[in-house]
Amino acid sequence: MNGGQRMARWGLVGVGMLAIASGGCAVKFAQRSPWDVQQLQALGEQLEQYRSLAQLNADEADRLRQAKAQLDQRLSSEIANQDISVGFDERGLVVRVLDRILFDSGKAQLHRDAYPVLDTVAKVLSQQVGQQPVAVEGHTDNEPIKRSGWKDNWDLSLARARSVLTYLVKDRGLEPSRLSAAGYGEYHPIASNDTSDGRSMNRRVEIVVLPKSAAARRGASASDTVVNDTGVSHK
Repeated sequence: MNGGQRMARWGLVGVGMLAIASGGCAVKFAQRSPWDVQQLQALGEQLEQYRSLAQLNADEADRLRQAKAQLDQRLSSEIANQDISVGFDERGLVVRVLDRILFDSGKAQLHRDAYPVLDTVAKVLSQQVGQQPVAVEGHTDNEPIKRSGWKDNWDLSLARARSVLTYLVKDRGLEPSRLSAAGYGEYHPIASNDTSDGRSMNRRVEIVVLPKSAAARRGASASDTVVNDTGVSHK
């Protein structure tokens, strides 16, 4: 390979790296194999986690990392079955639990399969991040409510979030002042509602371990903020 060819090759590599950096790793390559695309997606998720942790002080970030490691270990079967995922986003440490292991269809009462999972989560919330605030968020798919008796999906999602919160407080002893509940209905999907698999992923409860700074900001604005059943704040 002569000098001109080497320069051209490295120029192409440089352009590729620049595209990855500028796109936050959310780049689609027409010539890439599925394995390569999966690797890029995984890298993007890792960068998102590091970005979230970088906003915290060292002690808080360390506690959240330890909590995630404990959850990954103790919920490994459920994670392998894709019933649960654990990761970081801009909110904090997120435990995402699909509704099929928490509730019967159209219901907000926890069924038996939910207890071992929530017991595990509660233990980590108490032991690893005992001072961190926690938000419990309910989500649904976009199928309209028909026969379950709920007014709409907002109503159902909030009721499910409250059921999880109530169990964590009354049955597992978490401090009530740490927890809050919100229902987002169908309006925060993580997958397409055009398929049954996508709708299944959207029906979920997310237990979010928040940074203390986020809770402080919420408290500072509580006097002029009203939270409705959608979980959206209005000044």
